[in-house]
Amino acid sequence: MVAMTSYTGDVSPGGDPQTRTLSTLAITKVAVDDKMSNNCYLLRCTESGEQLLVDAADSPDVLLPLLKGGGLATVVTTHQHWDHHRALAAVVEATGAEHFAGAPDADAIEEQTGVEAARRLEHGDIVRVGRVDLDVIAIAGHTPGSVCLLHRDSDGVPHLFTGDSLFPGGVGSTFGDADAFELLIDQVEERIFGLLPDETHFYPGHGKDGLLGQEREHLPEWRARKW
Repeated sequence: MVAMTSYTGDVSPGGDPQTRTLSTLAITKVAVDDKMSNNCYLLRCTESGEQLLVDAADSPDVLLPLLKGGGLATVVTTHQHWDHHRALAAVVEATGAEHFAGAPDADAIEEQTGVEAARRLEHGDIVRVGRVDLDVIAIAGHTPGSVCLLHRDSDGVPHLFTGDSLFPGGVGSTFGDADAFELLIDQVEERIFGLLPDETHFYPGHGKDGLLGQEREHLPEWRARKW
């Protein structure tokens, strides 16, 4: 597969990946698994070439050929659900990459994959890929240890990798747990919409990308409908 240079964020399993190149970070998005259609994001520091993978969701035969040059330094798993780490063990074994996950989800991921977290992420931590800093935003609710990664490019525009915590059209499922939903919507409103501008691009674990400014007015609707 050849990554497209014209980036739309609309990818599908079996299709070509797409790459958005920012001033300090290149983002390659690919979808895997026909049934779940998970998004995986390969982040590459444009200065050092170091790479980080957000969610080794499935299909190592798709993910590994995306790697350029210096291999893979880190895999960050956004949360513990099985569909987001099915290729984790294979990718780590092939590359020697370290695995990072949200602290409350790390044990569950290890139980399911056999891969121990070299780092258990907490809200406010920083993950580095080459010379690029990614801020960790912990968003509990979809799972206890879900994490988002925030990149602020040199032009000031934020780019946020949200896992299954935020999608265009709503927050992630809490599977009928009303308390978990209230926690999730509160933290999404406080830690994402409350701190980041409308021009923030966000990249979810499934489906198309979003723009915070297009979703902000719908927060009261999401809260009222409970999903």
